[in-house]
Amino acid sequence: MRGEDATVARDPRYDILFEPVAIGPVTARNRFYQVPHCSGMGYRHPSAEAAMRATKAEGGWAVVSTQECEIHASSDVSPYTEGRIWDDRDIPALARMADAVHRHGALAAIQLVHQGYHVANRFSREPSIAPMHTPTAMYDPVQARAMDKSDIRELRRWHREAALRAKRAGFDLVYVYAGHGLTLPMHFLSRRHNQRSDEYGGSLENRARLLRELIEDTKEAVGDACAVPLRLAVDELCGEEGITAAGEGREVVEMLAELPDLWDVNVSDWANDSLTSRFGEEGAQEPYVAFVKQVTGKPVVGVGRFTSPDAMVSQIKRGVLDLIGAARPSIADPFLPRKIEEGRLEDIRECIGCNICTSGDTTGVPIRCTQNPTMGEEWRKGWHPEVIAPRGSDDRVLVVGAGPAGLECARALGRRGYDVTLAEAADELGGRVAAECRLPGLAAWGRVRDYRVQQLHQMPNVRLYPASRLTAEDVLEFGVPRVVLATGARWRKDGVGRQHYRPVPGSDQDRVVAPEAVMAGSDLAGPVVVYDDDHFYLGGVLAEKLRAAGHEVAIVTPATQVSIWTLNTLEQGHIQRRLVGLGVEILTQRRLEAIGAGEAALSCLVTGRRETRPAASVVLVTARLPEEALYRDLSAEPERLAEAGIASVTRIGDCLAPATIAAAVYAGHRYARELDAPATEGTPFARELAALSPHFG
Repeated sequence: MRGEDATVARDPRYDILFEPVAIGPVTARNRFYQVPHCSGMGYRHPSAEAAMRATKAEGGWAVVSTQECEIHASSDVSPYTEGRIWDDRDIPALARMADAVHRHGALAAIQLVHQGYHVANRFSREPSIAPMHTPTAMYDPVQARAMDKSDIRELRRWHREAALRAKRAGFDLVYVYAGHGLTLPMHFLSRRHNQRSDEYGGSLENRARLLRELIEDTKEAVGDACAVPLRLAVDELCGEEGITAAGEGREVVEMLAELPDLWDVNVSDWANDSLTSRFGEEGAQEPYVAFVKQVTGKPVVGVGRFTSPDAMVSQIKRGVLDLIGAARPSIADPFLPRKIEEGRLEDIRECIGCNICTSGDTTGVPIRCTQNPTMGEEWRKGWHPEVIAPRGSDDRVLVVGAGPAGLECARALGRRGYDVTLAEAADELGGRVAAECRLPGLAAWGRVRDYRVQQLHQMPNVRLYPASRLTAEDVLEFGVPRVVLATGARWRKDGVGRQHYRPVPGSDQDRVVAPEAVMAGSDLAGPVVVYDDDHFYLGGVLAEKLRAAGHEVAIVTPATQVSIWTLNTLEQGHIQRRLVGLGVEILTQRRLEAIGAGEAALSCLVTGRRETRPAASVVLVTARLPEEALYRDLSAEPERLAEAGIASVTRIGDCLAPATIAAAVYAGHRYARELDAPATEGTPFARELAALSPHFG
């Protein structure tokens, strides 16, 4: 591993980050704290979960937490995969994670949860429960029933028993969770969700009663050996109807100030807590949580997508936080603390705040990361973020294309010790990232390029050649054994995509453009129609850019919501508010039928009714075509490849199958890892299979 043999050269300015912090009966070895975050692995993939969390402990995080762990079958969040601690049978899977974290000297934390009316219990089929009768938040046609006193006593018993199981599993910190608007304690706190007339409703003291009882119960059960943190959303960002930092959020902290062993504070809901870089800067939560240390003597942890050690030190010295909480930065670089400690700031893979990590949870699959292609692959593929096998041959490698796939491929191959040449047709390295990071709100995405270019410049065995467009003859002349084509893809200009299998009539006009033209700054005439059949971020970003340039803009989409896939990155609501606020017209469930003279013909996907919109220019964001001409030219003459000593020509990333930037980085990394690995048969990764129960038939 890089850094293991290096002389520790920590900048003394950062010494404060490595001071120990007492948390109740346990002590964190430094101030780096991986707060609870989802992984898409949970109870279904416990070995993968354990390996991922252990990697963070190895990387220097003093506290490493689980995701939500459901305490009872009436808090079943299926089809999403969180942790479970329903009964004793769940202890071994959770103990695997706690043990793995302990092996690297870190504390293991578990976040106990009951989500009340936020779950529909689709798997368990138990009735949902809530402070009062209310429909579930899952949009299932079911309601949560109002809890009576016996239900509250049962909830307290479930929570206590889960805490005792957590202690037996080896956890050092056992959370009481009242955050993100998702949990029963938060539902009881909320005037919106709690209109009871008994001692658990009415005044704030009454509404906080359950939260106080859960903390007291947990401390009585496990507080002799385990710290009991409270995770609380101090502001729900929904105005006077909700908890606010200036109002009841502060009052709750004052009321319970010394009761928990640690305050883990944030804002709600998840889309606000995990705000993307497009909508919030590093440290964006400080205005809401800064008051907490003023009213409690207990340590405080908070988050803010912190990647800068200077920003971290500032939080500590100014008395905002005692511990630097992180979810996404710990995903992008599990070794962030170690790199700061070893004076290797240039090696930090900074989180870009794109939230591709959250899409794992929201789509029900293991976590992934744009910056860190090993995330989620620690167990099933044996990938380590800082360790990679040395080269298995003396083959030289030519990588054509320096976009995200090519840059990561060259970086990982260079780390393995291969002799690598990286050629890029454009003057600037970065491919699609170089263009997209100039769009509104996406500047942080340039870190994908910057990190890899900086790493490549440190490698004498890697040579970079920008402004070097290669032909097939050039590649044959190179005559290296391994050729990797990462030549990317281009957006279609004919409208073919999910809705259109053939070109849209009129798309051959000059005033109809693909996204590259907008990114390059082409002077379009308005009004502009942006037709978005891609459904991720780009259509909305281009509409924002065009509107900022003074154009009248309408964004048209066949989906029921604009940028609908960004529901998975927690951005859809923010995007829609931004576009509406800018005056961009949003037309959903519309299909682009034809482009005429100064207008676009649309049809409603529900009624079939047709309409026309003024459109001096049309931007088509539909599908992409791989830039595979070089591959076709090279593949056309296999005998010449052999004569030139070329053993393989491989397409990776968008050149093979256009997808996300995260997928391109993963593809580049995978090629580098597998270049000389023995061929495998069957599924190319480990799977954790469910054990057959003896109770059958």
